[in-house]
Amino acid sequence: MSEETKTEETKEETKDLSTEEVGEKKVEVPAKFKSLVEEVEKMSVLDLAELVSILEDKFGVSAAAPAAAAVAAPAGGEAGGAEEKSEFDVELAEVGDSKINVIKAIKEMTGLGLADAKALTDNVPSNIKEGVAKAEAEEMKKTLEGAGAKVNLK
Repeated sequence: MSEETKTEETKEETKDLSTEEVGEKKVEVPAKFKSLVEEVEKMSVLDLAELVSILEDKFGVSAAAPAAAAVAAPAGGEAGGAEEKSEFDVELAEVGDSKINVIKAIKEMTGLGLADAKALTDNVPSNIKEGVAKAEAEEMKKTLEGAGAKVNLK
C-alpha cells in the first residue's frame, strides 16, 4: 500500500510541476518536455541565443521570420498609411559574386561571429538586423550593396 501512496504522490507532483504560471498566463508543460524545459530555465540568455542559432542552422529554420511577419502585419493593415516607418528590417536578398566580402560586412555591422555571418549568407533571404532606425538601415544597405549583395529594407 505504501507503493500506491508513493505513486499517487509522484503523479500529483508531476501535475503540479507541469503547470507553471508565466505572468498571468498558465503554461502546461507536457511530461515528455519537463526535463528539457527545466534545463532551458537554467540557461543564461547568451546560452539561449546560441542554442537558437544552432537549432536554426541545424534545421534550416528561422525563429525571426514569424516575429517579423507579426510585426509587419499590423503596419500593412493600417488604413492611414501616410505615416513613415521609423524601424526597418534589413533583409539580405542575394549574396552576389563576392560572398566573402558580404560575410565580412555582416560581421562588422552586427558583431556576429564568422559562422553566424556565413549562415546568414547561406540561407538567403535572411534578416541581417531587425527594428533598425531608417538611417542605420540605409547605411547597412549601402555597405552590403558595396560588398556585392542585394538588400531589401522592410
